[in-house]
Amino acid sequence: VLYLLHGNGQSDSSFLAIGLQASLDRLISTHSIPPLIAVMIQGGAGMNNWRDHGLRRYESYVLEIQKLVDRTLPTVADRSGRAIAGYSMGGYGAAHIALGHPARFAVMESWLGFFNGLQGELRVDRPMLSRIGLQAFLYGGASDEIADPSENAPFASALRAAGASARSAVYPGGHTFETLHDHLSQMLEFAGGALSAAR
Repeated sequence: VLYLLHGNGQSDSSFLAIGLQASLDRLISTHSIPPLIAVMIQGGAGMNNWRDHGLRRYESYVLEIQKLVDRTLPTVADRSGRAIAGYSMGGYGAAHIALGHPARFAVMESWLGFFNGLQGELRVDRPMLSRIGLQAFLYGGASDEIADPSENAPFASALRAAGASARSAVYPGGHTFETLHDHLSQMLEFAGGALSAAR
């Protein structure tokens, strides 16, 4: 299962707008990736970067959805069968949730995301990541004026130092759906390949 978190002010259907369904259908039918379920999670007002804050419990909401999906759909119901990804604020949320719950997700991707304040979580995770690992891919847009693309390589390096296998890239483009669309198939292939390797 690939869990997907959208950006601030957007909706779960934004993943369809950048071509998720057509890309998955093509990649699965050509055996470029294994069959997988994409779960697009809808956030709401005051999302606070997909974190729990006061009565707004978006991190807990994502984890409850993950448990519900494993109970009701034909999933690989363990860490090796789960990836989490997101764009912009959802990229932060994916990194935060993967690091906060390393026993839940084997793969994490951040698309045009940011990592403010996650270094502390990463330090806490070092013993577990060194034991169980994490496959990660982080990318930014060269002309992105919202999420600083220069953050991706240092955070990927910090992930590797903690025991993860992490790649980073900076691609042409800004903080736009066009940039997300241009690299969607590549990110789906990374997630599918990493999940296959984890099993």
